[in-house]
Formats: sequence, structure tokens, C-alpha cells
Amino acid sequence: MNQLKERKEMDTAYMWNLTKMYADDAAWEKDLETLKEEVNQIPAFEGTLHTAENVKKYMEFSTQFEGRLEKLYCYAMLRMSEDTREEAAKSMYARAMNLAVQAETLSAFSEPELLSLSEEALKEITESPLLSEYRILLERIADKKKHTLSAAEERIIASYGEVLSAPGTISESLEDSDMTFAPAKDQDGNEHEVSGSSFVLLQMSPDRTLRKNTFENYYAGFKGHINTFAATTQANVRSDAVTASLRKFGSSREMMAFGERVPTQVCDNLIETVRRHMPDMYRYVRLRKKLLGVDELHFYDIYAPLVPENDAKYSFEQAKELLCEAVAPLGEEYGNAVRQGLKDGWVDVYPNKGKRGGAYSSGCYLSDPYIMMNYTGSLDSVSTLVHEMGHSMHSWFSRHHQPMQYSEYTIFVAEVASTVNENLLIENLLEKETDPAKRLALLNQYLENFKGTVYRQTMFAEFEKRTHEMSERGEALTPQALCALYEELVKDYFGPDMVIDDEIRYEWARIPHFYRSFYVYKYATSYSAAVALSEGIRAEYRGKAEGNVKKYLEFLSMGCSQDPLDELRHAGVDLSVCDPIDAALDKFARVLDEAEECMKQLGR
Repeated sequence: MNQLKERKEMDTAYMWNLTKMYADDAAWEKDLETLKEEVNQIPAFEGTLHTAENVKKYMEFSTQFEGRLEKLYCYAMLRMSEDTREEAAKSMYARAMNLAVQAETLSAFSEPELLSLSEEALKEITESPLLSEYRILLERIADKKKHTLSAAEERIIASYGEVLSAPGTISESLEDSDMTFAPAKDQDGNEHEVSGSSFVLLQMSPDRTLRKNTFENYYAGFKGHINTFAATTQANVRSDAVTASLRKFGSSREMMAFGERVPTQVCDNLIETVRRHMPDMYRYVRLRKKLLGVDELHFYDIYAPLVPENDAKYSFEQAKELLCEAVAPLGEEYGNAVRQGLKDGWVDVYPNKGKRGGAYSSGCYLSDPYIMMNYTGSLDSVSTLVHEMGHSMHSWFSRHHQPMQYSEYTIFVAEVASTVNENLLIENLLEKETDPAKRLALLNQYLENFKGTVYRQTMFAEFEKRTHEMSERGEALTPQALCALYEELVKDYFGPDMVIDDEIRYEWARIPHFYRSFYVYKYATSYSAAVALSEGIRAEYRGKAEGNVKKYLEFLSMGCSQDPLDELRHAGVDLSVCDPIDAALDKFARVLDEAEECMKQLGR
């Protein structure tokens, strides 16, 4: 039976280097104590925000304090991700969260106080030369006037921050720390450990017996806790609805869209457009079924390798080389920063016992970007590295070109840079490969990216949209209701050639992004934008266009200094209309055509 190692047994060469944030946990503890004292300075600003001079003092203090608090919180979160069982790290995370909630509660007066000013007084402060570096921020605060409560009410809402985030924390702790799964036997009777970090790797095995047993054992774990997951989901959805009602929004979806300055129609357009392109997804399901040579295609077959002779494994060193080759069209500044980051310990590479599952990019204004992975050596794992480095480089450019208050790009554009990188990788690999069997495997990876990022995330978005609508109509989100809705959507999105295994109806319970409401649709819109951007970048690299890379790097450098749709328009994509989504899915159809042509060449 394959066993994961404990964290202390791992090679430090493949672990991230957090010492650039804090030398050690003791340094973190010292900074915590300092910030716990400084947070008490916040109330002194209350009642003073009626002159430009005082507003400037408050903005300067809060920006500096929040930057250091973000660093404190980020370090604790990264430490907890290393081993979710470790009590010291969990304690650090909890205390950082407590301080963040305290700071948010104490500073909750600021926006209501500014918005209580007359329009003339607020305009005078906003347009003051003293506050020129905060003007955009102040203008956005002014836009919130209709949805901002009194200072006392805002303080109450802020004090519930930790409580409102509890559903996601409970779900994550249950899945990563408390849930155990029966080991899965392969066709030879050998047992393999099943966990959140090993699940996808086992699902990619050519051994169908192992895939089936892994699939059944993994989802049996979720089925056994489905009442808890339904309770956390309902609590999360209800907290959104209550907050939206308090802030005088028509729905929680409207509230989230307002916060990102993106109309709700963008998500609606996405769902409508993807549903129009369902026949191509059904065609891909049939292609996969034919390539695998199975009478029935099950969900434990959707990650199986299609071409055994190209079931390649890549060392992490090879993955780094592929990453650097892929991003070469983005120029020297981009490529040099990537190479330096790989040397400087940005990446935590391999899975270990207790490590958080999946992958993410993190970091803060006062630190390097950091990437957590559970690297397995598959092409999908290589693609994950390239994807997360896209996030990290977006952060790197924003933080190097924007002041702290404008350095964090919005969630709406967050997946653009990551998926541009993925597309650059797959196009680079296809350009070098001539063998039909290996090309077919690469084309399938491309199709999988479309399936997972456009079709599947849109399915998640429709599930999320409909669960919020159900809750807002007063319907209970019971396990039965959630499972029935999810099963209905799976049938719609995957079509008649996919066997709807009973286990798949529980899959919604393992999707952590549902606790970050109305996030998932942005994967699909971002991917659609990324298709257009990567095509333009590669055209310039081949000498067939110019200016695309410059505009793209400027986009990466904008942070949140413009509204997200305007930032994307600057890069060359307009997501206020359906055209980019249609174009992306037309590209999916062309890749599918090429995959079918490779099959003909192989006589399959």
C-alpha cells in the first residue's frame, strides 16, 4: 500500500521557503503581539473623518496596518496548509483570523462615517489633491452609499465575520482532517491510500478496477457525511441571503456582482451560451468512450489516460523547463521572474500526510507569491504548476506596479492569467509533437481544460445560482434537494452517453469554491478571455501580430485600478457580450475535430 510521508520526512528542496515572510513561528508571534497593540489605535480615528487631512491619516494608517495583518494571516494560512492536523498552525490561523475580525469590527465605522457626509463634503474630500493616491478607492466607497448601514450596524455585521466564514472552515476541516476513506484495491489486489490529495492521481490510473474502487470509496466518505455538508452549504447560502437583504440588494447574486462591478447578465450570458454548445460536449463524451473502448463510460473514466503509450511522467525539474518554454512568448521580464521564483522557494511541491488537497497561489503585498501543489508527475500536474504560476505572476506584476491599496486584482479577472499560461503550454507542446498518438493525448488535455474550466465550472455556476434562488424562495437545501439538483445538471451537461453513477450526485459536497459564493463562473469567463489573449500572444511570437504582449502585461499590472471589464477591454477582450464565449467554444469544437482526425490516422 502506497503511503504518504509525514511533513518532517519531506525533502526541503521541494518545499516553499516562508522565511522571507517570517524567520520562524516565534517571529510571527512577536509580530502578532505588536499588531494586537496597534489595532487598538483604530478607534481614535472614529469621528474625525470629515477633513481631507484626517482622512489621509486614516488611509495611511489602515493601508499600512492591513498590509502587515495580511502578511500575518497569509503566513498562518500557508503553515496550516502544510499539515492541517498540526495544532500549532491551526492555533496561529485562528488567532490571525480573530485579529482580522477585530480589526474589521473596529474599522467598520469608516465607510458609514464617510458616507454620512453631505454629497458636497464627500466630493470635496474625494477630489482633494491630498488624497489623489486614494481617489479611486474613495470614489468606489461613495458608490456604496445606498448599500451601507449605520456605523453601529456595520460594526455588528463585521463582528460576525468569523461566524459567517465558519461553514467553509467546517467543511474544509471535515474533508481534510477528519474524514477517512477506505483504501482502494487495484486489479492485482494491492491497496492504495485514498485521500483528497491522491484522488485525482488514482482516477488517472490506466487500471480501471483501481479507478472504480477509488471513485466508490471516495464518494462513500462524502455520502456518509452528506447531512453535515448539506448543513454547511445551507448555512453559507443563507448567510449570503441575509447579508444581501440587510444591504438592500435584491439577491445575494446581485450583491456579489455589485461588489465586483460586473453585471449579473455576464453570468447569465455564460450559462445560456454554454448550453447552446452542449452538442460539442456530448461529442467529446462519445469520443472518450470510443477511445477507451468501453461499452459504458462512467465518471471514474473521465480522467483515464486515452493513449497508454503516452502515459508520460514528468519530474518536477522537467515541469519547470516546460513552464519556462511555455511562457517564453510573454517576454524576458516575465520569464526571468518565473525562473527566479522557482529558485527562491515559491512552490511547495509534493503531497504529504495532512497536507491540504488541491493547489492554489497565495502570498501578499509584503511577500513573494507562493504556490501550494500536490504534484504527481502527470501532464495534468505540469499544467497545474503552469496555471498557478499564472496567478502568481499576475500578483507579481500587480504588486510591482500598483500601490498596496490597488494591488489586488478582482476575482472576476483572477483566472485569466492562469488559463492564458495553460493554453500557452498546450499549444507549445502541440507545436513540437508530430506523433498522432501523442498529439491525441495532448489534444485530449486541451479538451479536458475546456471541459473542466468552461463546461464544468458553468455547471457549478448554474448549481450555485439555483441553490441561492431556492433558498431565497424559502426552500430548504436538504441533502435530497441538493443531490437531486446536482444529478439533474450532470445529466444536462454530460449527455446521454455518460452513465450517471449514483456516487456523482454527492460530488457537490467536495467543491470548496461553493463557500466562496459566485466565484466559479469566473473560471469559465476567464478561460474564454484567455483563449483570445493566448491566441494573440502566440500570433505576435510568430511575427504575425504586434502589441498584444504589451497590452497583456499592462493588464497584469493593473491590479484593481480599473473596473474588471475595462481592464479586459484594455487587453483586447469584451466580456459584456457573448462573443468571446462563443469563440472559445468554437475553438473547443476545432480541437475536437483535430482529435477525431488523429483517431482516423491511428485507425481507431
